[in-house]
Amino acid sequence: MGNPELDLRLDVKVPMRDGVSLSADIYLPRTEGPFPTVLVRTPYSNNLENLIGRAHQLAQWGYACVLQDVRGRWDSEGDFRPFFDEAEDGYDTQQWIGQQTWSNGRIGMSGASYPAAVQWLSAPLRSEYLTCLVPRVMCNNYFQELIFPGGAFHLNVALTWGMRTRARTAQSIDFHNWTEEFHTLPLAEMAANVGDDVPFWQDWLDHPTEDEYWAPLNVTKKFGEIEVPVLEMTGWYDLYQRRAFDNFNGLRKHGRTLEARDPKLIVGPWPHLLSQCTRTGEVDFGADSKLDLDALELEWFDHWLKDVPSDALGAAPLRLFIMGANRWRDEQEWPLARTDWQEWYFHSSGKANTAIGDGTLSRTLPAGEPADTFVYDPRFPVRTIGGANCCSPHLVPWGPHDQRQVEMRSDVLCYTSAVLDEDTEITGPIKVILYAASDARDTDWTAKLVDVSATGNAINLCDFIVRARYRESFTDPTLIEPEVVYEYTIEVGNTANVFRKGHQIRVEISSSNFPRFDRNLNTGHAIGKDAELLPAHQKVHHSQMYPSRILLPVIPAGSNSTSR
Repeated sequence: MGNPELDLRLDVKVPMRDGVSLSADIYLPRTEGPFPTVLVRTPYSNNLENLIGRAHQLAQWGYACVLQDVRGRWDSEGDFRPFFDEAEDGYDTQQWIGQQTWSNGRIGMSGASYPAAVQWLSAPLRSEYLTCLVPRVMCNNYFQELIFPGGAFHLNVALTWGMRTRARTAQSIDFHNWTEEFHTLPLAEMAANVGDDVPFWQDWLDHPTEDEYWAPLNVTKKFGEIEVPVLEMTGWYDLYQRRAFDNFNGLRKHGRTLEARDPKLIVGPWPHLLSQCTRTGEVDFGADSKLDLDALELEWFDHWLKDVPSDALGAAPLRLFIMGANRWRDEQEWPLARTDWQEWYFHSSGKANTAIGDGTLSRTLPAGEPADTFVYDPRFPVRTIGGANCCSPHLVPWGPHDQRQVEMRSDVLCYTSAVLDEDTEITGPIKVILYAASDARDTDWTAKLVDVSATGNAINLCDFIVRARYRESFTDPTLIEPEVVYEYTIEVGNTANVFRKGHQIRVEISSSNFPRFDRNLNTGHAIGKDAELLPAHQKVHHSQMYPSRILLPVIPAGSNSTSR
């Protein structure tokens, strides 16, 4: 039986500017309107149980709720081109809602991942009815973060997510041989091996530089066109958290209105699904780590759509969960103004291979030290164990995991600090400056920050990659000269973690993190068409001339959050 308190209107056709109609289910309170509206646009079906449950809650709270299938998915017409139609379709939907008799002309948008992308993409078009946003876990530069992070192909996400969304309805991927599939070469043939072709797969591979193809999807250049307030949510182990802080700072600097320049950002110890339980990966962060994000979202909507007074507006711009200490803290800016930026240098006598090698990490400048060497063979890449991954944790684990099995490989260099004699908080963006050479024309360099406990448990905090040809530019990549030492900057990610007394700080350096990222085949050939695999002989330098190091944002003990 239906809910007598709701007026439910199913499969309402919403016209777009090009004549395509998108399907929406509309949940209205059975009271006198008009109502403020919460809009959710999704490629994952507007008939999902969690969405329906949320729509019922919102309607009972006095909101109209519109759940819409995006173009080319489920009951909506047209062809699905991931992300490319969402700006105009979102705007057209907002205009349509604002003109309905049940609408009071105020719209808030909700949703995580792709349903967050549609918020960011449509906001710069500035519908007069769009009033506020609550995007969760989504980036704003789709080349640099979603498809080619660091210049490497985002293999696990692109393939597993792509297979699920290749047809009009949901597709099961659980019965594929993923070990074999991830190793398929050339990449252009990969998607076809597990079913029907994914039409957008080849488009991605055909545009391996940040060219005009990607320009419509770069919202980082459109913050100045966003005029509505934003409450953003992410997790330290979400694959898009690096860009959440770019969104935060971009709006604060460039937002079109005072409201847009006052965004709020909540960051917990969570993976892509956010606050589902207290445990992420192999770590339980305690009862305080779990937040009722729906309640916080509702408070945001109540203020901006219903003019209900709210303490949220006076809250600190940032609410951060500090791992290790396992507590929440409010902050005013990112990076934190009181940060002590410390350079920690790599050292060894040339045998930093594995965690039991002689690699060390200290604040002393290196001098007269031989380079560390290893062979990166793309036939036997370093396995992804945890991290900021998506979207199939049973295939590729996400979150914090013990890295010791990775750190026993000879192609993983480990630089480890002395045992810490006091708690040390590292909160902020992490950067590695690496001086390295290879005998290949192109190769990859990876970096990972690890917290090593007194028992040896090595928990990953953040990691990233840089593809050598993109070391200077995503628009004009250039191959490297064999045996020439180049400087590489690896933006490892953001974290907030207290390394406890008795722990150690470790940096891992290698050349693969698979299948999170595709394997660099070391040939220098065009991506997607190559099946030749060449081993690369790698050298990581740490000397007075080439001081490889990590830049750590250390927060002084006893320091307080700065005033606003």
